[in-house]
Amino acid sequence: MTADHRVAGWSGEQVQAHLFLLAGHRAGGSHATALSDAHRYGLAAEDAGYAGVWIAEHHFISYGVCPSATTFAAHLLGATRRIAVGTAACVLSVRHPVSLAEEAVLLDELSNGRFRLGIARGGPWVDIEVFGTGEDRYSHGMADALEILLGWLSGTATVAGNSRFPFRPVQVVPRPRRPVPTWLAATSPATVDLAARHGLPLLLGLHANLDEKRALLARYAQVAAEHGQDCSQVPHGSVHLAHVEDTDTAAARTVRDGLPGLLAGTREYVRLDGGESGPPDIEAYVRRLVALHPVGSPQRCRAAVAAAAALPGVRHLLFLVEATGDRATTLRTIGRLSTEVLYGR
Repeated sequence: MTADHRVAGWSGEQVQAHLFLLAGHRAGGSHATALSDAHRYGLAAEDAGYAGVWIAEHHFISYGVCPSATTFAAHLLGATRRIAVGTAACVLSVRHPVSLAEEAVLLDELSNGRFRLGIARGGPWVDIEVFGTGEDRYSHGMADALEILLGWLSGTATVAGNSRFPFRPVQVVPRPRRPVPTWLAATSPATVDLAARHGLPLLLGLHANLDEKRALLARYAQVAAEHGQDCSQVPHGSVHLAHVEDTDTAAARTVRDGLPGLLAGTREYVRLDGGESGPPDIEAYVRRLVALHPVGSPQRCRAAVAAAAALPGVRHLLFLVEATGDRATTLRTIGRLSTEVLYGR
């Protein structure tokens, strides 16, 4: 294992490996078990030498039962000593940007700089109805919310509101004494453009293939340059499914058997337009993910990780390892991914 947690065998710039935790609920289990298992995986990641752990945030669905990634991150930061802990991602469409920024600065300070803030627009779900932020805020308010959040994290002494968030200047307390690392999850060109204008690194999702991610990264570089941003050192992140077994066939079979139970939770999203949610054919979607990502023997996984690490500007690979829903299997995957794929020789 390398001291700086770089992925072994990658000869380019430093690329770090992290876990991406959903805390997904399965039939026959409980929400409490899903949360305790995810916490256990975070502790195992530190023991196995990963650079970080990122926590997903969802509301009202079993695909992920953590409704506050910052709260989970706080708990995991308190239980660990070395590892970085991030949010992937806090849904800004249902949060006030000042409230989220205050929490981010607090976690950064209390963890001595180990907190990472990932934010997302979210979707047109019932969430914006429940929290009262509204469809217009979801559709048109991301830029205004991001302006307030980044202003609060900038180190300035005071922040004033804007047209969407009108408030008089207030003191930033606690005032950040270092930059809080912040990423923006992006699946659409509009969100990529927004991140590029601010020079924020992207979090690229599980669902896109490498060519699609390259296209988004190329667009990012073009828009960043147009706005005078130097993106040469921007540390993008990319999420990937991972499962390691002795053979490609065995790993693919295990994921095909286990992952549909997790993905079924995506059909619980309640869209405001009344449309259906989740992939229309879960079995076909799982087969696609198996083909795209490091699922297989250590040799196949190493090749897939190397290809992902070669994405231009990507410096963080986030691995979803909860495909099977079984705690012992997931812990074994965390260990094998570390020793036989990421950090082995």
